Amino acid sequence: MEDQIAFYLPLLMFGTLLPLLMLGFPVAFTLGAVGLLFGLIGAGMELLSWSDFNFLPLRIWGIATNFTLLAVPLFVFMGVMLERSGLAEDLLETTGLVFGKIRGGLAMSVVVVGMLLAASTGIVGATVVTMGILALPTMLRRGYSPEVATGTIAASGTLGQIIPPSIILVLLGDIMDVPIGSMFVGAVIPGLVLVAFYLLWIGGVAWLRPDLAPAIPAEERDSVSSSELRQRVFRALLPPLLLIVLVLGSIFGGVASPTEAAAMGSFGAIILTLTSGKFTVQILREVMLSALTITCMVFVILVGATFFGLVFRLLGGDEIVSDIIKSIPYGQNGVLIVVMALFFVLGFVLDFIEITFIIVPIMKPIVKELAIDPLWFSILIAINLQTSFLTPPFGFSLFYLKGVVPPNVTTMHIYRGVAPFVVIQIIGLIVAFIFPETVTWLPKAIGW
Repeated sequence: MEDQIAFYLPLLMFGTLLPLLMLGFPVAFTLGAVGLLFGLIGAGMELLSWSDFNFLPLRIWGIATNFTLLAVPLFVFMGVMLERSGLAEDLLETTGLVFGKIRGGLAMSVVVVGMLLAASTGIVGATVVTMGILALPTMLRRGYSPEVATGTIAASGTLGQIIPPSIILVLLGDIMDVPIGSMFVGAVIPGLVLVAFYLLWIGGVAWLRPDLAPAIPAEERDSVSSSELRQRVFRALLPPLLLIVLVLGSIFGGVASPTEAAAMGSFGAIILTLTSGKFTVQILREVMLSALTITCMVFVILVGATFFGLVFRLLGGDEIVSDIIKSIPYGQNGVLIVVMALFFVLGFVLDFIEITFIIVPIMKPIVKELAIDPLWFSILIAINLQTSFLTPPFGFSLFYLKGVVPPNVTTMHIYRGVAPFVVIQIIGLIVAFIFPETVTWLPKAIGW
């Protein structure tokens, strides 16, 4: 009887964690508490020794001294500072005029701005809220349906998950032992594929149902001359493009490490905010506090997940999961399909950080044993977890957007609006799964 309890103890440990997280208990403390509880149970049953816990301080120290993870607070600082610079407002206004002559042009401009903000800020919440405040009233006033408008804004905001520099790519690269530069380069083509699919969908809807996504009236478009429009495009696009080249170009070219590039990006964000005339000491304090809060949240969860993972492995949980995964038929492809389906389902009820810190470390030895390319696997996870921002009931983009929409836009409008984009993201995941070269070709081509 005791042997059976010992065998199922790791599964019971995992089965205890998920309901507690779904009930809304703090993630970091829940992870640590469940790890401590089952660690004490395991020690009492002599399944592990007290000396095994000596590994925990060493692991926490390894997290605290991890140079790669230093990029997290720097990229967060860069994103929050750029949010205060007015960059998004200028981009939305200018790209709206550029695309306004075609049906669905405003929605397409939101996608393009979402892509540019993803490549320069990488913070989903800030992007969704900013575009919800600036673009949604304009789109509704122009006759866009609430579903098309809200779905486009919410989905475009999630591009910050896959288009580098992205926090999730940094975390996945660190866990899977993949160079962060390779993660950033490998995510470029899948991110652009998703952008192309978004634009095609919007174009198709506007062509079939022009009443849902009309063009800007000609008299309003003609109020801005061609030369003035070119000047506005130059002024709006130059700052983010310079920052993207500074950060991603230095990484891709091997000039700087991701952490060093993040430091340059933070400095560049301060310069852009200064040039926009919006930099103050108060804004600097608020940005630093916001970056500190987000960073502390990530690292405290990481410490809790480390304790949970240590106990889980000491109880033999990784071996049990490995045996279950390896029993899946159809080899490597079968395993990947089941694992991606698991990540997708968990995305309905768990945050992407929770999934990253809890599930991915368990999968790491299995990926290595099955000879799955860790870069490809990591990018598949990143694309998959992007959907967690759009899937109810806990899709964060839905919450962010609902907080800024006018009263006449309901939650069901948002849910119906994001549904096609969830399907598009699944299609993007399938494309990357069927054609691994979309992930691996560019890193190999530039020598990463």
